Amino acid sequence: MFKKYIEYIKYNPEGYWFKRKLYGWGWTPAKWQGWVIIAVFVAFIFFQAVMFDAGSQTKNDEIVFFTSIGLAVALLIYICYKTGESPKWMWGPK
Repeated sequence: MFKKYIEYIKYNPEGYWFKRKLYGWGWTPAKWQGWVIIAVFVAFIFFQAVMFDAGSQTKNDEIVFFTSIGLAVALLIYICYKTGESPKWMWGPK
């Protein structure tokens, strides 16, 4: 099973940064550019969490925190959509 998944990810003649997940809906990184995008996203989320935890929280801090997280998620989805395969439900290898 794992071998088929690796073959699926490696077969990328179009050069997509993100390929469809084999099960469910969404994307998975297929090239180094996709992995860099995911690493930057995770680092940003971690940085926001540390900064939110370090300060004294006010109502405004919560709004800024959740807005920045929401915008980061929206940007990640946009990048995956533009640089990846079109999304659709998948239930295993073709």
